[in-house]
Amino acid sequence: MNFRCVQCGHHIKSLYVQYSPGNIRLMKCQNCGAVADEYIECEIMILLIDLILHKAKAYRHLFYNMFDPKAMNFEGLTWKLTFGFLILDAYSGSYPSLALLVWGCGKVLLDAFVGNLLFICILLLGTRSLLHMSSEVSKYKNVWLAILASSYLKLFLIAMMVWEFPSSVIFIIDIFVLSSNTLALNVISESAMSKCFGVCLCAHAVKFLVSLALNIRLANLITL
Repeated sequence: MNFRCVQCGHHIKSLYVQYSPGNIRLMKCQNCGAVADEYIECEIMILLIDLILHKAKAYRHLFYNMFDPKAMNFEGLTWKLTFGFLILDAYSGSYPSLALLVWGCGKVLLDAFVGNLLFICILLLGTRSLLHMSSEVSKYKNVWLAILASSYLKLFLIAMMVWEFPSSVIFIIDIFVLSSNTLALNVISESAMSKCFGVCLCAHAVKFLVSLALNIRLANLITL
């Protein structure tokens, strides 16, 4: 497996040595001298807190050390996350009630699909041109999976289907997702943070403008 040190991102062969069941010794990184991945001995809640706090080492553990690529179907996981991402984006498009969302389900999903299709195109084109990544398909799959995983705060939109929140909450979530996407792209591409922010900002801006235009058109159709 392609393990990484969560502190510096250096490649390492193994994260720990197991002497007996439950008795392990964490390995140290040969590059920085720190423990390669302390999250192995931490509770999942510690990882979640560090993800929310935007700690790069938490994202390195999530992307490189947490899952075994041979034991998981990442292709299926990507499609499931993409579908969930699309559904949550459909609800967050400034629709005042769940009933209206259900009423215009086909139209809403189509609008969300168009906005996210442009979002993906801008993101991957920006990744290739600004970050000088290789043209391997697997690289782009990893980038997209990282973006999906770092958009976890969109799950809070589910609470808005049950409890009423001000519309500003959606804006706050979008800002948080933008910053989380930027850090995830920085970790997965190992490029400058400013370039990663520029790519993510352009992709989110295009999606926002397209979604705004489609929402205005839908509102006009409803009032007719």
